[in-house]
Amino acid sequence: MARPDNLTDAYSRIRKNLSYFKVNYITLLVVVLAFSILSHPLSLLVLLGLLAAWVFLYLFRPSDQPLVIFGRTFSDRETLGALVVLTVFVVFLTSVGSLLISALLVGVAIVCIHGAFRVPEDLFLDDQEPANTGFLSFLGGAASSAAAAAAPAVASRV
Repeated sequence: MARPDNLTDAYSRIRKNLSYFKVNYITLLVVVLAFSILSHPLSLLVLLGLLAAWVFLYLFRPSDQPLVIFGRTFSDRETLGALVVLTVFVVFLTSVGSLLISALLVGVAIVCIHGAFRVPEDLFLDDQEPANTGFLSFLGGAASSAAAAAAPAVASRV
């Protein structure tokens, strides 16, 4: 651990440490979000209610049966629209949205502080592997490995 000399050094350290500690950082963000939600039980109940609405009204409802409430039949498009509006209302117009955003910002601040102050010179980074950059790039390695493993099986069926 050492203080970075300037902002470019800190940014470079964050990028290197992010590529090495990405699973730890994601776990830290999830823990901060979970602690934040568990410390506010009303927000937890609101999010669970929202999840239940999505599960029962959209995901687990048979597609051949329309939703009927008080004698009115709702199409899938109307149900989806109502659930999206309800989600936007719950997340952005209640305290749940500010709770989630503030928890994410606290988690990102912890990650950036660790990434900037941790000297990445003793990390075992493979220089031969191409750098995966971008959002959710850690999923790319597993997907390409699975595609490479499935290619001979598909070729043998043809």
